[in-house]
Amino acid sequence: MGPMARPPVQDRFFHERSVFATGVRVLAGVDEAGRGPLAGPVVAAAVVLPRSWVLEGMPTGWEGLNDSKQLSPPLRERFFEGLTTGSGVHFSIASVEADVIDAIDILQATHRAMNAALAGLGDDLEHALVDGRPVRSLRCPQTALVKGDSLSYSIAAASVLAKVTRDRVMREAESKWPGYGFATHKGYPTPEHLEAVGRLGPCPIHRLSFAPLRRADPGLFPP
Repeated sequence: MGPMARPPVQDRFFHERSVFATGVRVLAGVDEAGRGPLAGPVVAAAVVLPRSWVLEGMPTGWEGLNDSKQLSPPLRERFFEGLTTGSGVHFSIASVEADVIDAIDILQATHRAMNAALAGLGDDLEHALVDGRPVRSLRCPQTALVKGDSLSYSIAAASVLAKVTRDRVMREAESKWPGYGFATHKGYPTPEHLEAVGRLGPCPIHRLSFAPLRRADPGLFPP
């Protein structure tokens, strides 16, 4: 789609309504979590909010839905439960694991996860609002919005589902591979995580193609 007018402040359904005005009936927001960590999957979510919400306004209690990074963990969990249980929201979540990330690179893996999430919504999907830059390989027409998770409720909802899902995966990883602190840092390259990898070596969910995990990097891995 071509350029759109600037939305009024705090109108986070502006872009959804603009797409609907072109004749589109089914619209999803899509976002990902986990591009930057050294371990674990990249997770994408796609969300179709009820059309009545877009046209009539967010129901009471949902106005705080925002970019998942701007929400506290308890609030993210509350929105996750609300979005996934009995609210009339249609959603799909997909992930790509570390070994595939190493094989095809993180950008392609992210796009693969996004397309898988969109595919899970079925054939009626006509358009997607994407957080960030355009995705050339996306399976449907799109509108890319920089910082879209703070501009669009649909993208914000996808952001929450992707973030909470990935955080849960990494908490489970803590019990399978103790000592790395996955439950705390979720696989991001914190000093504590790097120290643990230097002490223990990588585990099966580490992305070995990521610096500084490449085995060519001296001094990180024990002999």
